[in-house]
Amino acid sequence: MKIYTKTGDTGETSLYGGERVPKNDLRLEVYGTLDELNACLGLALTKEGAKEYQSIILDIQNDLFAVGSELASLGKPTPANLKLLSDDALIKLEQMMDELTKTLPPLTNFILPGGTALAAYLHLARTVCRRAERVCVKLNQVQKIRPLIMCYLNRLSDFLFLLARQINHQTVTPEIIWQGK
Repeated sequence: MKIYTKTGDTGETSLYGGERVPKNDLRLEVYGTLDELNACLGLALTKEGAKEYQSIILDIQNDLFAVGSELASLGKPTPANLKLLSDDALIKLEQMMDELTKTLPPLTNFILPGGTALAAYLHLARTVCRRAERVCVKLNQVQKIRPLIMCYLNRLSDFLFLLARQINHQTVTPEIIWQGK
């Protein structure tokens, strides 16, 4: 099977159900950004120390695919075999965040993204997640999406921030305080 179809050569693509839309459609912007986030997480998994967090990150990557699939089928009957993001995914993120918060020193200043390579990639993923959230808000203004999706992305960016801090904390890598002047 060929990977190229030539059907997108005119700047349009198909959504679930066959609807043709321009490649700058807000839905494509959202799930394109989710794909970018997923790639950042995949890159993070290649870094030293990632093995300990592999199952968590893989779960998140699968959740992001579920969100993208749901957005591709907006306005259409949900396919029976489509895995939707679940409330449990949000609850799991919140529980992990609560645990991480217990082990980290409290923040009293803004910190600069960085630290170990793994933490830096998680900070990058966090910023892409925030962008995905912003584009989701735009999409929601024109076509309603499940509120769970925006909640999940909001929590996920916070989780990625805490996870980056945890990795730096575990490796005794100092957080660099922002020197606002």
